[in-house]
Amino acid sequence: MSAISKINKPILEEMKKFNSFFKSSMKSKVPLLDIITNYIIRKKGKQMRPMFVFLSAKLVGEVNQSTHIAASLIELLHTATLVHDDVVDEAYERRNFFSINALWKNKISVLIGDYLLSKGLLLAINNDEFLLLKIVSSAVKEMAEGELLQIEKARKLNVDEEVYYEIIRKKTATLISSCSASGAKSAGASDEIVNKMRLFGEYVGMAFQIKDDLFDYYSTSNTGKPHGNDIQERKMTLPLIYALNNSSKSDKRKLLKIIKHSNTNQKKVKQVIDYVINCGGVKYSEEKMNYYKNKALDILNSFDDCEAKTSLINLVEYTTTRKK
Repeated sequence: MSAISKINKPILEEMKKFNSFFKSSMKSKVPLLDIITNYIIRKKGKQMRPMFVFLSAKLVGEVNQSTHIAASLIELLHTATLVHDDVVDEAYERRNFFSINALWKNKISVLIGDYLLSKGLLLAINNDEFLLLKIVSSAVKEMAEGELLQIEKARKLNVDEEVYYEIIRKKTATLISSCSASGAKSAGASDEIVNKMRLFGEYVGMAFQIKDDLFDYYSTSNTGKPHGNDIQERKMTLPLIYALNNSSKSDKRKLLKIIKHSNTNQKKVKQVIDYVINCGGVKYSEEKMNYYKNKALDILNSFDDCEAKTSLINLVEYTTTRKK
């Protein structure tokens, strides 16, 4: 049994129902839209975000119609942001498949993203789920702010550790926190418990993104991510920030020069990677990742034992041990 199958065990029926619910929530009378949304559904990933929603609901209560709406709302808005991201990044692959903009060009991709966003909003409004809509809309706003903050800082290469944490909190952690918070809210949890689950999701998201950034320094044979991809895109991630903060002035100048002017030169990029590894940047980042993972687990340990809790613990562990 795979790690994901084991995690999904307590919510197997809920995930099956969700897949049908999610598919129906994307329906359109325009044939082209249906062709594209069916393509999106066929190429879906592990669906970790709906898993967080359902497991959080089961941790504090029972899965119900509101839980399915919360999971679909998050997945619709998340998918919309991914489609738009691929246009902005000029990315032609996602999860080893052609992206929407690669197959249908930018104009259609932007419209698809807008369509998915509107479907998510209408799903919440038509079902009077305004509190869920508030939770998820706040996350989307913060995701946009995080992306813009990262772009702004990438131009100047002046990201310090605190700014990095703010970027990944907004870009990644806020969406996972909305999953756990909305899952708890849908099951009727108190505001105190909802806030506790929001914080849990935030810590998991921080650990998740640090792990993602570490893939830049791992062998491509074990990951789906190009070696040194973030350096080529001039993204200041934690391993690199640590290296710059703990290098001599001359080494720092050399590193910044490569990142600014030779970031597409594979040989030069490898020099940066080797330097970061040798000076302890990867080791330090792994320690920080485990710090956030353990804070998330501490919150889970305050809840009574149950199948959902065990699966959430396994899901948290999976986010920091995954190979891609």
